[in-house]
Amino acid sequence: MGKSNGGASSLGGFRAKMEHYVYSGEKKHVLAGIGIFTVIFGIPWYLMNQGSNNKHRSHQDYMEKADKARKARLSSSSSSDK
Repeated sequence: MGKSNGGASSLGGFRAKMEHYVYSGEKKHVLAGIGIFTVIFGIPWYLMNQGSNNKHRSHQDYMEKADKARKARLSSSSSSDK
């Protein structure tokens, strides 16, 4: 006779394999886990930081740029009110 609940038993086998890989502590499983985490978190991090040449700005640079934009916005709104 075959397995009575084919879908549930195959999921249990998958879970058992995953638990074996996670908790075995074998060197190849540890390296594979590190590689998976590196890919999962490394790709979004790379894409977020790609093309941002000015990411090392200081707070002072940011404040100066914000003040300049604020003054430009205020001066244009006051001249249009007249």
